[in-house]
Amino acid sequence: MTTADALIQPLITLLEDFTQDWDHDTEGAMSGDTKLLADLGFESIDIIQLTVALEETFGLRKVPFDKLLMQDGRYVDDLSIRQIATFLQRFVNA
Repeated sequence: MTTADALIQPLITLLEDFTQDWDHDTEGAMSGDTKLLADLGFESIDIIQLTVALEETFGLRKVPFDKLLMQDGRYVDDLSIRQIATFLQRFVNA
């Protein structure tokens, strides 16, 4: 059974590849607490591209990312790498 903590490093590797050409000033290395918008400068289109990359990387299909991106009918303000890992854990283990 894969834990959320075990998914953090593969997520960081994916995000480092994803953002390598971006002009952002990330203080230090990414961690589970790194935020997509606040720390990495993600925009809406980047999040959509990331969901596709996550499905490809982890071999997943039809993951309900709307459950991650929306709460109480509203889009979430930001997501940390740990929140994504915790969400993906259910589907990686399914």
